[in-house]
Amino acid sequence: MKNLYETLGGTYHEENGHLIPDLTLPEQTDHQIGKYGRMHLDYIKNHRRGRYTTLLTEGKLNARLHEIDLEANEILKTIISRLAAERDIDESLKARDMLRWVAEMNNIKASAEEIVLREVVLV
Repeated sequence: MKNLYETLGGTYHEENGHLIPDLTLPEQTDHQIGKYGRMHLDYIKNHRRGRYTTLLTEGKLNARLHEIDLEANEILKTIISRLAAERDIDESLKARDMLRWVAEMNNIKASAEEIVLREVVLV
């Protein structure tokens, strides 16, 4: 009589008199993971263990981290350009007052990163 594992097509091999299931993880993609993908990985490893394990065992972890990274970077660019336009931070300000432009852009980038972290990375 076959057990459920064998009925579903599972096989075994023998090691030291014990039957060991032949288990392998599915192939994963090999995308380069950037800052936001790594931050999401750290978050799910520490706070969403079930999601992490599921993505890992289904072979979807690398693809999901890559997707998060791309999405976060795209949203970050959009928010930065929108905030810069709203605050009149442009090339003419850069030409007139470089230090103010740098300070304003750093402020905008920090604000945009907070939004991206809350909305994309830490979910």
